[in-house]
Amino acid sequence: MKKNFTNDNEIKSEIINLSAILDLPKGTEAFVSDIHGEYDEFAHILRNGSGNTRQKISELFTGRLTEDRQKKFAFLIYYPSEILGQIKKEFTKDVDLEQWYFDVFNELIDMLRYTSIKYTRSKVRKAIKNDFVYITEELLYADQSDLTKRSYYREVMEDIIKLGMADSFIISTCHTIQHLVVDHLHIIGDVYDRGPRPDLIMDHLMNRWGSLDFQWGNHDILWIGSLCGSKLCMANLIRISARYNNLKLLTDTYDIDLSDLKEFAEENYTPLPVFNPRSDTGDEIDSSDSIYDNTVQQAMAIMQFKLEGQAIKRRPDFDMENRMLLHRLSPDRKSIDINGKIYPITNGCFQLVDPDDPYHLTKKEQNIIDDLIRQFIDSPKLRYHMSFMMSNGSMYLKYNGNLLLHGCVPVNDDGTMQKWTVEGKDYSGKSLFDFFEKTLKDGFQNPSVDDGLETDVIWYLWTGKMSPLFGKESMTTFERYYIEDKELHVEHKNAYYSLRKEEWFADELLKEFGLDPDEGHIINGHTPVKRGHTPIMANRKIFVIDGGMSKPYHKTTGIGGYTLLSNSYGFQLVTHEPFTTRAKAIADMTDVVSTKRVIEQSAKRKTVGDTDVGDKLRKQIVELQARLNK
Repeated sequence: MKKNFTNDNEIKSEIINLSAILDLPKGTEAFVSDIHGEYDEFAHILRNGSGNTRQKISELFTGRLTEDRQKKFAFLIYYPSEILGQIKKEFTKDVDLEQWYFDVFNELIDMLRYTSIKYTRSKVRKAIKNDFVYITEELLYADQSDLTKRSYYREVMEDIIKLGMADSFIISTCHTIQHLVVDHLHIIGDVYDRGPRPDLIMDHLMNRWGSLDFQWGNHDILWIGSLCGSKLCMANLIRISARYNNLKLLTDTYDIDLSDLKEFAEENYTPLPVFNPRSDTGDEIDSSDSIYDNTVQQAMAIMQFKLEGQAIKRRPDFDMENRMLLHRLSPDRKSIDINGKIYPITNGCFQLVDPDDPYHLTKKEQNIIDDLIRQFIDSPKLRYHMSFMMSNGSMYLKYNGNLLLHGCVPVNDDGTMQKWTVEGKDYSGKSLFDFFEKTLKDGFQNPSVDDGLETDVIWYLWTGKMSPLFGKESMTTFERYYIEDKELHVEHKNAYYSLRKEEWFADELLKEFGLDPDEGHIINGHTPVKRGHTPIMANRKIFVIDGGMSKPYHKTTGIGGYTLLSNSYGFQLVTHEPFTTRAKAIADMTDVVSTKRVIEQSAKRKTVGDTDVGDKLRKQIVELQARLNK
């Protein structure tokens, strides 16, 4: 809102403007979760507006363009540079290419007009590249019924072509359409994980996207926590990066020097089968990389288990003594006593574990940890990305009457809120989320390499049974590495995951967070929806939209994941086919949207006035009216 008004008429004009905006249709919200570093698939979903672009093309051009032409037009909007390169090769005569330019200019302007109908001119202008604002607005708001003007518009288009601006204009207009098809983007956790390029996802969001928010996920916490100074978050992060052949992300993107760690790992560990790295892409891993990943993974796993033991000892409130396992190893390291039962150890690598003091780091291990955590804290690119995620993120979000969170709300078997006592204070439900968020923000603002409460709580967010981002009794990393008995690998889920099918439970959760159970919904990700199960729960009050963008999840779910759209007419659940590669998608023009299902339709079309933005605008109108009455 403009602050410096010079006269009453300016104030009245602003009141008229804000009041008119309240009656515009509500903008489209897109909900995406569990991206897991898969940049190409995520970028494709952004480019196609989670299927919204294709739907609008169908609405606008059915009867004007064939299905094949509509598909080609859609991919021009998704990938303008690449599709332009393909199409231009099809023309042998300049006159034919010129005619194609005229046709596509008109189609793009029609599409832009259709997608911008629910926005103010000011908002549309902000979405247009500065170089083309004047030209685009002239064509966008043209009166085609005026014969005099019609020749003027054709002259504008001819000049765009003559001056060699046609391709740039098309690319710019396609990007504007991409931005306007979705008004606001919700990312419900886990930008980071096993995928190779979460850095490109962050760059894309920071440089090419507008209105968005994050609800932090458990894998995001490892990266934020490492920047806060949590050695345990960092140890887990490096171990998982080695597990998925992704250490280059640390070295090449975030400038983390792993040479001392590599040398130490190769000196003290030999490759073991259970530590063989996995390829998220399915590509074969180079043998030298495999040895590197294998030994680094072993080294970081042992350092992690030692650091965990230290943290658990100093934090009895965490109630995690059952995760201290190194001291339960037999003297020969070939078996372990867990809950009074002896299990054989396979792939053991405990040569640096002191039987008399198993949780003590060797001098070399301590030096490596101290050096690495300092590097993480001092990494400019990592701080750049995490600052953006922190400033636009939260543990949960109340938005337009809905509750957005990544994992779960820890509850007892009867659905009552589980209580966690830390330093003599009790937290449960909403207060538990608020405690974690404040701790995380304080730790991010004041990073420390000391083993203080903040960094320990941040690590607990990754692995603790009362963490809303983990939601399980315990994390069985040790058992999965060293014990073959599958029963010990099971990670028992919080009761939230069985109760979320019940409508009464959804109502209680919404009330806990101060939302109306008759109007609100809960939207979360974190757990892939298995084949044959539904992501719509609790009588359409809870939606689970794990994006399933990591390729191993496709085998579990049978699909490429879900996204959710909320527009002025209601909610649509979008089911995606598994994504292959960007190059294949462009070459074959294969989209990833398989079905769109309306799961809730509003009796009355929602306007801006029905949203949180509408509440803010009404407050501004009241303030302006008060200024008039002075």
